[in-house]
Amino acid sequence: QPIGVVGAITPWNFPLAMITRKVGPALACGCTVVVKPSEFTPLTALAAADLALQAGIPAGALNVVMGNAPEIGDELMQSTQVRKITFTGSTAVGKKLMAGSANTVKKVSLELGGNAPCIVFDDADIDVAVKGSLAAKFRNSGQTCVCANRILVQEGIYEKFASAFVKAVQSLQVGNGLEESTSQGPLINEAAVQKVEKFVGDATSKGANIMLGGKRHSLGMSFYEPTVVGNVSNDMLLFSEEVFGPVAPLIPFKTEEEAIHLANDTNAGLAAYMFTKNIARSWRVSEALEYGLVGVNEGLISTEVAPFGGVKQSGLGREGSKYGMDDYLEIKYVCMGNLG
Repeated sequence: QPIGVVGAITPWNFPLAMITRKVGPALACGCTVVVKPSEFTPLTALAAADLALQAGIPAGALNVVMGNAPEIGDELMQSTQVRKITFTGSTAVGKKLMAGSANTVKKVSLELGGNAPCIVFDDADIDVAVKGSLAAKFRNSGQTCVCANRILVQEGIYEKFASAFVKAVQSLQVGNGLEESTSQGPLINEAAVQKVEKFVGDATSKGANIMLGGKRHSLGMSFYEPTVVGNVSNDMLLFSEEVFGPVAPLIPFKTEEEAIHLANDTNAGLAAYMFTKNIARSWRVSEALEYGLVGVNEGLISTEVAPFGGVKQSGLGREGSKYGMDDYLEIKYVCMGNLG
């Protein structure tokens, strides 16, 4: 049976898709939804709600509320009418929502931050690895939770891969996202640029080298140059935290065991990528990686027909596929006897 009223709190980086992937299964299961969109992208949410009415979804089934985020969040968590919270966003906020939902024992599904490793083994097809790593890293200017945050490259092909990767990044066009030739737009705001600058500065102060970019773009505003940083190590912010910007850290490794250790050396566990032509290795490493999603020789792996979600501190539950319906349903057992 439908769980009941759902509170959906969504981020700015995919302002329509983050709503539809929650509202779709909720409505399909018979739930009504209250959406609290990001304060950075409220108009998309209003447009979606208006289109829903035009499409025939009954008034009141899909609701959008905006304003003071903590106040709205508290109201959703404290209400006994709201039976489920679904959230996509930062791990820190997800933990607060999880704690706040305890008083009313709500069902909670969380899609939180990532720290995705992208492992390039020395038996990989270099062209495939460069193309896939580029797509995984620079989608949405690096502003997705499944972006490759750390590119681990085996020593035997480190120089060859780095050279080809830098050349590919150089070809990325930065500019107005409404123009066909543009592949890289701005970051969401000034704070995002300052975070990227902080991470890059931390890396260079600890011995990393800028191979490309490394500064604000000449376009100004919140544009940042597509950047490649070489010889990154695990004591740097670029390794341990999500940069959420167009910065690709390259990290050399020696053995498969070391790559797995480095990849799993994080509290996050959303997406991971690897490039290899060895089928046995692809299965072996996929099983060893502590992540909810693994792409093998592919840089773009999200699809609505597959379960999307993470392990460890990257979240609870799944979105997409038939499994994405589970969190919007309650199971009821009815035992009938002596009916004649």
